[in-house]
Amino acid sequence: MLNLQKSTQNRWIYDTASLRDPAIDEVFELWRYRDLLQLLIINRIKTRYKRSVLGVVWTLLNPLLNTLVLTIVFSQIFRFNLPNYAVYILSGLLFWNFFAQSTMDAMDTLVWGSSLLKRIYIPRTIFAVAVVGNGLINYLLALIPLGIIMLILRHPFTLNLLALPLAILILAMFTLGIGLLLSTLAVFFVDLVYIFNVLLLVWFYLTPIIYPLSIIPERFLPFFRLNPLLYLLQIFRLIIYEGIMPSPTLWGAAFSLALITLFAGWLIFTRKVDEFAYRI
Repeated sequence: MLNLQKSTQNRWIYDTASLRDPAIDEVFELWRYRDLLQLLIINRIKTRYKRSVLGVVWTLLNPLLNTLVLTIVFSQIFRFNLPNYAVYILSGLLFWNFFAQSTMDAMDTLVWGSSLLKRIYIPRTIFAVAVVGNGLINYLLALIPLGIIMLILRHPFTLNLLALPLAILILAMFTLGIGLLLSTLAVFFVDLVYIFNVLLLVWFYLTPIIYPLSIIPERFLPFFRLNPLLYLLQIFRLIIYEGIMPSPTLWGAAFSLALITLFAGWLIFTRKVDEFAYRI
């Protein structure tokens, strides 16, 4: 954003020395356009359910149906020795759906729907932030069927559930960082949108969402621990499924990972954003 100062001769001059860092300036610009951000989030929600007969109800039914199918397949056929397996798998599915859908939508929105960037000035990060904001709303709605299943199975509701908003915030930070990184790369390499769709499937099975980590042979555990989602998922599982407060070490590791990812994504995105109009 141009920074102008008024001279003693009542003329406006351009002062390059007073320019803020692009990453910092983007934060201020995003705040200035917060009303537009709110409209984008609302519009995404309306667009998603515009032609749907079930509407928002599908957000509640979809995880329930997926949980039913996966519970039958994995708990009966593979016979994982996990009590209340439906709670275990749904807590992981909601976690995964938020991450996967938000990162994919962030790329799609910027690459395929960013013609607006060439017409008017708006903060470029607003697309990714709107996608994550929409994902947060869907996640909160999806917690309703999780609560219903916990009631049906008489799974305990502990006071540690009060820490869930903090876990969701950390996940949102990490997701936004990954979304910004992928969006930047996708602008320069559009095929990444299709490649990442395949990689997500691989990433899903390498993350202990539908199976417990205990079934992994000891020799493969160091490889699985390289997965950053593992530490974030552990927090959700401890709070929701086990009813245990995660250790300060785990909280610190997850928060540090999310903060570094968000900082890297924000920094790289804002450094390259001026080139987007020529690439898209």
